[in-house]
Amino acid sequence: MFYFDEINNKKILKSDLIENALFTTRETCIKSKDENLIPFTLQNREELKNYLKIQKLIYPNQTHSANIETADFYKDFYKETDALILTDKRLGIFLNFADCTPIVLFDKTQNIGAIAHAGWRGTVAKIGPKTALKMREDYGCKIEDISALIGPCISKCCFEVGFEVYEKLCESVNTPPAYPKSEKVFADLKEINRIQLEQVGIKNIDICPYCTVCDNDKFFSYRKENGTHNRHSAVLWLN
Repeated sequence: MFYFDEINNKKILKSDLIENALFTTRETCIKSKDENLIPFTLQNREELKNYLKIQKLIYPNQTHSANIETADFYKDFYKETDALILTDKRLGIFLNFADCTPIVLFDKTQNIGAIAHAGWRGTVAKIGPKTALKMREDYGCKIEDISALIGPCISKCCFEVGFEVYEKLCESVNTPPAYPKSEKVFADLKEINRIQLEQVGIKNIDICPYCTVCDNDKFFSYRKENGTHNRHSAVLWLN
């Protein structure tokens, strides 16, 4: 179940399924290209590092790819990377969102986790299950030991898409498109990513109830805010 907590009286979102993960909010923003907000985000980042008791926070250059890398303490730039696997206790990782779907994966037995960025392109490319399978192939994680969080993103109520995108999303879960009678089509990224994760064997999944458009007072929305440069983040560290 998702619930709100605080760092230094600033709101964060957590889930009791994976306790070593969190989602920042407007109050705890750590990623922005807005020059007026950059000092605020840097302060929040330092506060977050202290809260997590880690040495470094790492994030990749996200480009809606299906590329997956492992975070390295001595590497600071990850080109065209939309999922990071975390194996080093000295590090925390974060990926950034403003409508796309955050997927957090964690194997408590191996103490290994990952974050994936699943916009509609990443969802079509199945970046969530591909990241889980890479955790199994590269680090010996058992799929049945992996838990997953599907974080705050644009919900079906607000995610109108074209028919071509809708068809591709349906095909990614082997579901024939069910076309509505109206001209508008709405896609459910949370549900599609849930099905994809279940199809590779992940059973423990917590789905965030918040919509970045409807709950824009808490999270950022690229659609509602006309291309905002601000992001909320999914953050993961190790026990």
